[in-house]
Amino acid sequence: MTRRLLLLALLVVLAFGLSLVAGKTWIPLGAWFTPDPRFAIIAELRLPRAILGLAIGAVLGLSGAVLQGYLRNPLADPAVVGVSSSAALGAVAAIVLGIAGNPLVLFGCAMLGAGGSMALLAALTWRSPSPVQFILAGTVLASLAGALTAFLISIAPNPYAVAEVIDWLMGALTDRSIDDVRIALPFMALGAALLFLTAPALDALTLGETAARSLGIRLGRLQALIVLGTGLTIGASVAVTGVVGFVGLVVPHLLRPVFGHRPAALLLPSALGGAALVLVADSLCRLAPGAGEVRLGVAMALLGAPFFLMLLLKGRASWN
Repeated sequence: MTRRLLLLALLVVLAFGLSLVAGKTWIPLGAWFTPDPRFAIIAELRLPRAILGLAIGAVLGLSGAVLQGYLRNPLADPAVVGVSSSAALGAVAAIVLGIAGNPLVLFGCAMLGAGGSMALLAALTWRSPSPVQFILAGTVLASLAGALTAFLISIAPNPYAVAEVIDWLMGALTDRSIDDVRIALPFMALGAALLFLTAPALDALTLGETAARSLGIRLGRLQALIVLGTGLTIGASVAVTGVVGFVGLVVPHLLRPVFGHRPAALLLPSALGGAALVLVADSLCRLAPGAGEVRLGVAMALLGAPFFLMLLLKGRASWN
């Protein structure tokens, strides 16, 4: 197990290095150690982008593994709790209202949307700390946030605001700065710490809710940790990059045959695997033909949708 974790960590390091050097202009790592004018591109553009890619991939992979363990559903994804769509709603409202010129305002509105979603999710589920109630409440919030986002787009005052909203919703790490890293990283770190605390309870929950309670697991506390942890991590990631989906769905599935099906044993590998996947995907987005870049959210959807379809077909075959 340790050896496989080290190999996965090495893959993350290599993907991080690739993110620093890859792009329309390839920059060798030697530019770090010589008076090379291209060093400014690495320090000001690619390093913040790589740090955010690593952090966002890690929290998406981690939250996906936690939700799949809690809901005992291999098709669960961070989007299922409605936090990502609610954070997107907050950011879209800031863009449509014309107050998103300052990145801090955009981030604050997105986190406000995520915080509102967390509060509603807690209010809807606190009397019944059940995975079924949790996923139903999350689905309702996601649908409501999606509808309100569409409404805001439809009443946008000008086509430029609509174009900005659509561009932001596609998700990207383009032109992110070290200020974005300073804003988002503390929220992601705190949320990830809360999610890692769920590991023992997730293992106990595999025996069933009754057995977990008999082992001293407080399901209400577990649900609160998941709500807060997911809200902080997914809210901060959406606030700084837009919507990037499917990472939390794909990564645990890819790693489960290697690290086993025990939820706690899958948390750290999923974080590392998510970081590697997002870093490599973002590097490939920059290498796409043409003057511009493919949006990271689009690239992950192109990867994740066929994977999701494959899982559904595989499940259908097993049911038959």
